[in-house]
Amino acid sequence: MSKKAIVSLLILSMIAVACATEEAVEEVAVEEEHDHSDESTLDEVKERGFLKCGISTGATGFSEQADDGSFGGFDVDFCYAVAAAVFGDYSKVEFKQLTSAERFTSLAAGEVDVLFRNTTWTQSRDTELGNDFGPTTYFDGQQLLGRKADGITESSTLADIDGLRVCTNAGTTTEKNITEGAGLAGATIELVTVEAFAEAVDKFIAGECDIITTDGSALVGRRAVNDALNDWVIFPTSPISKEPLGPTYRSNDSAWADVVNWTVYATIIADEYGVTSANVDSVDTDALPELGRLFGANDGELQTKMGLDADAFYNVIKQVGNYDQIYSRNLNPLGLFREGGANDRWTNGGLIYAPPAR
Repeated sequence: MSKKAIVSLLILSMIAVACATEEAVEEVAVEEEHDHSDESTLDEVKERGFLKCGISTGATGFSEQADDGSFGGFDVDFCYAVAAAVFGDYSKVEFKQLTSAERFTSLAAGEVDVLFRNTTWTQSRDTELGNDFGPTTYFDGQQLLGRKADGITESSTLADIDGLRVCTNAGTTTEKNITEGAGLAGATIELVTVEAFAEAVDKFIAGECDIITTDGSALVGRRAVNDALNDWVIFPTSPISKEPLGPTYRSNDSAWADVVNWTVYATIIADEYGVTSANVDSVDTDALPELGRLFGANDGELQTKMGLDADAFYNVIKQVGNYDQIYSRNLNPLGLFREGGANDRWTNGGLIYAPPAR
């Protein structure tokens, strides 16, 4: 039996969990039932005929379900991108909404092929849970949210929450970070923990919490849809933690990792060249040989060696768009912009960067 046949995953309670919507109370030890010994996830996905992508149960701007049952959002678009790369058809994806408590067990059991679910890359998850992480698609950080009416401003600090009730998710990095940070700032807080971040927001609205805390992007999203009175303030300006979010897949499957990783990289490279879904058909691949290779138009393409069609990444850009398109249509409406931040292009001082397609 292969070492990958049964992977025992020790999932510790109170481990680092992404500080986003619907965080886990705790995660328990599970045994992986899915047999990955003989074929790559890529082979399984092709044989099945569609991608199974794990997303959150609802994170504004990242994964949302419309009234007609369709899904949209930043994370959702990367699921579509992987489907476009594998099948040449972005629609060949089945979404599975997962809570934080479910996501890693679902991935381990083969219920999903990849997670694009506001999942923070941490040392423990990378080394203990049988997971590997792909390129960071969104650089986030933990912040807090309070009310102007309570004297909170954007310049408020952790010292200013002394004596306040703070709501967050139990068993997460959010809980650990706020407990540690408040202590270091000399603030004594009443920590109120819930299973799902939506519950924390409800308690905040009901006046049962003075402060809520999670990833800054999630706070911006919640404020955009809930703050009718323009009374909610996000602080401090500099996040109190690092939360690199990106795809997660099972360990020891390099063929599948290559597909997921280079799908993300393809969107970034296209963005670097200013190639969008609207102009991809007019690219001069002779003048831009890297794009010629990436889109399968020139000699030297590597997609077929990865088990994909030569034009796999052309399909990604044509059907889903480049990184900036994915970001802008989902996150700009919330007031989350790339310019001058960590999620800007590396040429503009940001951290979004891809290896060369060569």
